[in-house]
Amino acid sequence: MPYLFPPEGRVTLQIFANLGFMLHFFILGVQLNANLLKKVGTNAALIGSLAFAMPYVIGGLSYLTMRSLMPMDQTLRTGLVVVVTANSLSSFPVIISLLSELNILNSELGRLAIYTSMVSDLCCVCMATTLTTVGALREHSKWNSLSSMFWMVFFVFVVLFVLRPFILWLTKKTPEGQQLEEFHFFVILVLVFGCAFCSQYLGRQPAFGPLLLGIVLPEGPPIATTVVKKLDTITNGLFIPVFFAISGLTTDLMAFRGRRALAITELVIIMGYVGKFVGTLLPALYFGVPFRDATSLALIMCCKGIIDVAIYNAWRDGKIMDDLCFGLLLITMLIVTGIARIMVGRLYDPSRRYTAYGRRTILNSSNNSRLRILVCIQNEEHVPGLINLLEASNPTRFNPITVFVLQLSELTGHAVASLVPHYHLKKVTSQATSSEHIINAFNRYEQRQQGSALVQHFNAIAPYSSMHDDVCSLALDKSTTIVILPYHKQWTIFGSVGATNRSIKYVNGKIMNKAPCSVGFLIDRGQLGGNPSLVIGKTFYRIALLFFGGVDDLEALAYGRRMAEHPNISFTLVRFKHETVHTKKGEINPEHELLREYTISAAMSKEKNQYREETVKDGSETTQIIRSMEDGFDLVIVGCHHDPESPLLSGLMNADWVECPELGVIGDTLAATDFTFSVLVVQQQPPTSTCSRSVQSRVFPASFDDEGDCPPPHSTNPISSDESKRCPV
Repeated sequence: MPYLFPPEGRVTLQIFANLGFMLHFFILGVQLNANLLKKVGTNAALIGSLAFAMPYVIGGLSYLTMRSLMPMDQTLRTGLVVVVTANSLSSFPVIISLLSELNILNSELGRLAIYTSMVSDLCCVCMATTLTTVGALREHSKWNSLSSMFWMVFFVFVVLFVLRPFILWLTKKTPEGQQLEEFHFFVILVLVFGCAFCSQYLGRQPAFGPLLLGIVLPEGPPIATTVVKKLDTITNGLFIPVFFAISGLTTDLMAFRGRRALAITELVIIMGYVGKFVGTLLPALYFGVPFRDATSLALIMCCKGIIDVAIYNAWRDGKIMDDLCFGLLLITMLIVTGIARIMVGRLYDPSRRYTAYGRRTILNSSNNSRLRILVCIQNEEHVPGLINLLEASNPTRFNPITVFVLQLSELTGHAVASLVPHYHLKKVTSQATSSEHIINAFNRYEQRQQGSALVQHFNAIAPYSSMHDDVCSLALDKSTTIVILPYHKQWTIFGSVGATNRSIKYVNGKIMNKAPCSVGFLIDRGQLGGNPSLVIGKTFYRIALLFFGGVDDLEALAYGRRMAEHPNISFTLVRFKHETVHTKKGEINPEHELLREYTISAAMSKEKNQYREETVKDGSETTQIIRSMEDGFDLVIVGCHHDPESPLLSGLMNADWVECPELGVIGDTLAATDFTFSVLVVQQQPPTSTCSRSVQSRVFPASFDDEGDCPPPHSTNPISSDESKRCPV
């Protein structure tokens, strides 16, 4: 080991480790929102308090029992008291990092774990502050203790009322959506190291100052986003691994040999983890959390990370604990955290609560029921086309619609994901940010509909890896009938692809697999977005529906029939038939019944709406007919999935040609860049809780992604009433 890590090289590694530790705490602090404490519910507060107290109780009882059964020296007794204290810790930043790695940061269990760990961490801080103050009063004179407390309060005052206003003044002229200037970022970095020096000089950990400075600064852009973008990679990718490496190098495994204290210490450590697990599990079950979710929450609260390692290092360097306690705490932490992380990934599936609910589709809705649409937006360019699609949905006083507008933003510069309504932005404002421009546009749409449409606004900030959970949860909570998603590509006015967002493609695929209702993909090529309003636009807005058969086409037809009733829409239903297929007389088929009803209504519309049948023999002729329609329509609607054995699509199902298999065969063909009309691809909610990947895999086996998008096999059965309950926060 001395040849691999020579003593003179460890000094350099220790410098990088301490540097990374300080920056890591500043990054964590700048992403935290101090107002989170206001959102903590009674249940989360009680669970967090018991999760903090039970390790003390069970670990303390174990320590007292062992001390009464066998003699212990003073070193072992002191070490066991420290071990009992260490097991009560549940670091809030560590829990957030774990939830982010598990992609459940914005799930119900994730939010409950955040609030629970926050309360537990607050209890730890209060107790540590009390014990530190009492210890200082015992070891030093009252004057020195009061002087130390005064300078610490003065330091907090300077950070809060001097440094914070100065940094806000320095960065207030940064344009919206832009990062900080290099000079401003350099000044903030100097202040971070200055706070670390003052914190060390006042007898605290050097990371306390950067953490305090980060917490008092506002989360989000421009400060937090710039800090995360510039420092997160090098800190978490280089400095933090060095910190863990140094901690491992200083662990003396030889201290474990031939000592009876090893078994006693490990027993107390294990009982502390048992206390943490039981102290979280029992109150969670009492408050109605399902058993699987309560077990997952208890396992999450048992996990430890970098902050715990830093505390162990500080206690060992301060001679509060010996090498035996340090080594056992570190090794047990690695084992328990590793096992708990794997078990949580197996036990908890956030999609379980919305994959087994009853069907909510347009086809199964009554004619006069309110259509509830969830519209997802990533940027302002999606707004015109989506508003025109909503106008084409033909809201009336007798057949109204409710629109839930969900703005999706990546979790950057924030530590905690959020899903919040915009109640305070209900009125149209003249000067607004990009987010408010979107809200204003939909509010104007609501005003123009004069009571036939109701709009509610929400904002979701989450990682792309779990953003679909917010969409599906909101769709479930609001009982929406269909979710409208923008396509991940945007077209320029010249017809070429202007921008491609692969992250949106990933999110869209997840939503399609797990949504508790129907899903529509809007591919806007400017025909929809070209007119500010369908009502005041063209005389007739031309819409075509390509019908090949299947549940998705029926769902598209149910949506299309609603559009066909709009006075300014010319609707054409094009049914594709194979030349060898004939309908048997007397055959009862819901598909034929729906088509018959449409043909009757089309005949009564005085040529505003039309019905056509096209007979083809293979996919080549199908493509030719679709291309012949290119200049005749502004929007084409098609179902997502079709029978893979259908001769109408023969020759089109080559997985090597497919770029977007989530759109289906025809949808992927229409998404090609050489078409000029906009496209709406509709997928009906699957008839069971099995995700739509099972349908898609029959068409393109393993062509979408290989990350296991489907829920686990057990989720194909209806979940019990206990498991369907929401986690009470």
